[in-house]
Amino acid sequence: MSNHQSANSNGTTPVKGKNRSSFLERNRDPLLKLKVGIGFVIALAFILPIIWMIFVSIKPNGFTTTDVIKWFTPPFTISNYVDILVDSLIIRWTFNSFIIALITTILTLIITSLAAFAFSQMKFRFKKTLFIFFLLGLMIPGEATIIPLYEIVKSLNLIDTYAGIILPGIASSLGVIILKSFFDGVPKEVIDSAIMDGCSKWKLFYKIVLPLAKPAVAAIGIFTFIGSWNNFLWPYLSILSEDLYTLPVGIPVFNATYSQAYVLPMTANAIASIPVIIAFLIFEKQIVKGISFTGIKG
Repeated sequence: MSNHQSANSNGTTPVKGKNRSSFLERNRDPLLKLKVGIGFVIALAFILPIIWMIFVSIKPNGFTTTDVIKWFTPPFTISNYVDILVDSLIIRWTFNSFIIALITTILTLIITSLAAFAFSQMKFRFKKTLFIFFLLGLMIPGEATIIPLYEIVKSLNLIDTYAGIILPGIASSLGVIILKSFFDGVPKEVIDSAIMDGCSKWKLFYKIVLPLAKPAVAAIGIFTFIGSWNNFLWPYLSILSEDLYTLPVGIPVFNATYSQAYVLPMTANAIASIPVIIAFLIFEKQIVKGISFTGIKG
């Protein structure tokens, strides 16, 4: 008993749970509950359309109602999903979107990283002038280049081909500018010591400079993939056959066939959303880091 009292008198007894909780309550953000509430409302506003889409997609084909509540009550069926997967080209369109987005992302990262390294670490004539052209490229909206771009692709006989969809999307002025700023931040002592040790330009690029820019490369890769996956205008203009449709092009064409119905278009949209949802769940941390990175560095 005396030991217990002496421990208390010396201040060595661990803090009780009650004291710990009161300490946290005294030091927590007074607006925390308000912030959490606002975040919850915003999240609910974003997720409600998805929930409604899922419930509509499992309704019997041809079901219509003016009562919103009836969309969330039985009867339910998954036969719509079977019909869409068997009778439509949505799986083919999903494959096209994935392949095009993946190849576009890989080629964009290769080209932008090499160009950024050249602007950052190499000396050549008209270097500053060429870099100004990259900066000016950010000021020109993509829609303004559609007609000349279409004429070039048509003259190369690339209309209605994978190459015709992919090649115009691999040049990224923003990617070059972001990576150049990261490469410029590599300590000069590291570059000089590598060169003195006989490191070639190529080894300097992929063994030293590029690994140090992984956050920037990851951010550019994520947003290039998302941009290619969601791209509508250029695939819509350059694709003629349904077998080459991407999801942003194929889904509106499919929905136009059922302009007076809800169920099948919602089923098609739900199926098209599944790969994106899975990708987000897998790469959630990378996507969030990419968003925060572009917000801080951009």
